[in-house]
Amino acid sequence: MKSFVFENPTKLIFGQGEIRQLTAEANKLGKRVLLLYGGGSIKRNGVYDDVMKALREAGAEVWELSGVDPNPRISTVRKGAELCRENGIDWVLAVGGGSVLDCGKAIAAAAVYEGDFWDVVSRKRSAQGALPLGTVLTLAATGSEMNTNSVITNEETQEKLGWSSYHVYPRFSILDPAYTASVPKDQTVYGIVDMMSHVFEQYFHHDAMTPVQDGFCEAILRAIVRTAPELMQDLENVELRETILYCGTMALNGVLSMGVTGDWANHDMEHAVSAVYDIPHGGGLAILFPHWMDLAVEKHPERFAQLAVNVFGVDPDGKNTLEVGREGIEELREFWRQIGAPTRLGDYGIDDSKLVIMAGKATAAGPRGRYVTLTLEDVAEIYRKAL
Repeated sequence: MKSFVFENPTKLIFGQGEIRQLTAEANKLGKRVLLLYGGGSIKRNGVYDDVMKALREAGAEVWELSGVDPNPRISTVRKGAELCRENGIDWVLAVGGGSVLDCGKAIAAAAVYEGDFWDVVSRKRSAQGALPLGTVLTLAATGSEMNTNSVITNEETQEKLGWSSYHVYPRFSILDPAYTASVPKDQTVYGIVDMMSHVFEQYFHHDAMTPVQDGFCEAILRAIVRTAPELMQDLENVELRETILYCGTMALNGVLSMGVTGDWANHDMEHAVSAVYDIPHGGGLAILFPHWMDLAVEKHPERFAQLAVNVFGVDPDGKNTLEVGREGIEELREFWRQIGAPTRLGDYGIDDSKLVIMAGKATAAGPRGRYVTLTLEDVAEIYRKAL
């Protein structure tokens, strides 16, 4: 296990009806708030009314920015930052899924940044600070409600990049599982794949003596594998939503990565695909991850065998480590297929015409991954096999 420092200042407010705490939290941050949300589902499911009621009780003056894209764009960030500067906004409230939260982080930081914020996203510069950010989560997926991460797309250059800053930890995040009960099946599936992928990215490492971290990862994965099929049959079941919602937060709030260095090549590969084709992030991960596993298990089968036995219940008797690891990968493939995840890039109309372009974007900063190292050629081959 490596040395580490852990700090997570986000106040997590979890449970049904906890939107009532928004008024008190708003009172701590100021009266002028930018309310950020996506395509309008929060107006159809009642979340918008609940949020506005709480903000009115706090005496807040609200500016709204709607229409955040599923892959949030730097143009929206620039627009939001300008709204904040022009109107003396005190804090940002992001209401929605991970894309809205990621955009909210970028807007909060861009509002106090001197220059073009794409320089921060592309890691040429660092964020100088940020307006306070609060979140109300409506989709279990990214874990953005309790971390510093944000992914932003530059639609002009077809780049999709992740960035991070301590300044954009949400001051508070309100998670009511009932707010996720109206999420349609496909978005629910994408969220489940995304959170499982976050666990995998941290689980596949070469650090020694990590039984606690491994156990955390495996417990989250087992909970998802047990709960997700039931949820697919009963999408409005709030108790099942509650479990999945909590899993998504715990998958990427820093707990699983204490003392280990994960891989993260799959996220780099998927970001390149969705930068070019604008596909759902979870859908891309569901397609790519098993093909990465097929490559990685041949080089380092031990952790794959551990995953197979401890999460998917593979019987290791009479099999070698590689055979057990491969069987676990097939169990994952079947699990994702059963809940309705896509299996081929062709499902999104993607052909081989831009494989090298995407591989170049994925490896622009050099070879990717730490559990196994992927060259541009490796990435292109994974894309090819995923067609």
